[in-house]
Amino acid sequence: MTELRRPDSRPRFAARVEDWIHRRRQKRALSSGKTPGIIPYISYGSTTWVRVIGRVLYLAPEPKKTGRASRVAEVQRVRGWRSFASLHVPFTPVQVHIDGKPVAEIVSDRGGVLDSIVQVELSPGWHTIGLRTEHSEPANAPVYIVDPEARFGIISDVDDTILNTALPKPLVAAWNSFVLDEQARTSTPGMPVLYDHLIAEHPGSPVLYLSTGAWNVAPALSRFLERNLFPMGPLLLTDWGPTHDRWFRSGTEHKQRELNRLATDFPEIKWVLFGDDGQHDESLYHEFSSAHPEHVAAVAIRQLSTSQAVLAGGRSKARLHRSVSGVPWVYGPDGATLREELTRLGLL
Repeated sequence: MTELRRPDSRPRFAARVEDWIHRRRQKRALSSGKTPGIIPYISYGSTTWVRVIGRVLYLAPEPKKTGRASRVAEVQRVRGWRSFASLHVPFTPVQVHIDGKPVAEIVSDRGGVLDSIVQVELSPGWHTIGLRTEHSEPANAPVYIVDPEARFGIISDVDDTILNTALPKPLVAAWNSFVLDEQARTSTPGMPVLYDHLIAEHPGSPVLYLSTGAWNVAPALSRFLERNLFPMGPLLLTDWGPTHDRWFRSGTEHKQRELNRLATDFPEIKWVLFGDDGQHDESLYHEFSSAHPEHVAAVAIRQLSTSQAVLAGGRSKARLHRSVSGVPWVYGPDGATLREELTRLGLL
C-alpha cells in the first residue's frame, strides 16, 4: 500500500527568506521610532456589510501640529520604487470605525493587507471608514455602499485598458512600476467620458477597477484616476511576492477570484467588463461570461495598436467574440468607438 504523506505545512524557501529579511528590517524600523500605521483604500459594500480594504505599514511618528501633512498623507504621495520599499506589519489588530462609530476589529494578513467583511447597516451612497491601530490616529477613506436597487455596474481593467503602460513585458513593467512618475502615464482617449456617460445613464451604479498590480501602487493609481477624471471607485489589487505554498502569486487567479466574488456579493447586478486584447482579458472574460451570463451586460475590449501589442507581449490568442451565452462583445481602439458600440446595444 502506498503511504500517504501529509503536505508540508512549512512555507516555501522564498517565503522563509522574505520573512527573515522582514524581521531584520522590522528591528531597524522599531529602533528608528517607527510605529504601525494604516494606509486605507477606497472600499465598497452593501447596506448590511462593508468590505474593509487597507494596509498596515511601519510609518514615521506623526508630525507635530505645524501644518505639515499627516504621515499617512506623506506615504500616499510616495512614487516609483519607494512605494515598494515600505515595510508592512503582519497580523496586527485594527479597529474599524464607520462614520465615526466603532463597529469591529480586524487583523492584517501576512503581507500587512487588510481585507475583511464587517457587518454593519448603512444607507446607499458614500460613507467614511476609519481604521486605526492601538497607538495610531484614525486613517480615513471613502466607502461606497451599493444601492439594493442597482442593476448595472462597471468592472474595469487598468493596465492597457484605461492606463497605457504595456505592463506585461517585464522590463517595461519594472520601469513603469519602480521608476516612472504616474503623471507621465497617459490615459486611453475617451475612456473617462465613456465611464461618466455610463454612470449618468445608470445612476448609482458601482465602478470597480480590477488589476493584477500590487497594493503598493494603489496611491499612484488613485491619483491617476482622479487626475484623468475617471469615476471614483475601489481598486481591487493583489499582494506581490511568495506565498506560504507557492513561489509567485497568479494575477489571473486574482482576477477570477474577484469576478466570482462580485457576482456572489451583488447577484442582481449586470456588469460591463472592460479589458484589452493584449494578454489575458479576453479569455478571462470569456470564461466568466460563459459561466455567469446572468451577471454580464456586455464585454468591451479595447484593441491595442500594433506597437502597443508588441510592447504588451503580443495579442491575446482568443478570436473576436460576438456573443457568448447571449452576452454581447464589443471592440474598439478607444473610448469613443466603444461608446458607439455600447450605444448600439442600448446601454447608452
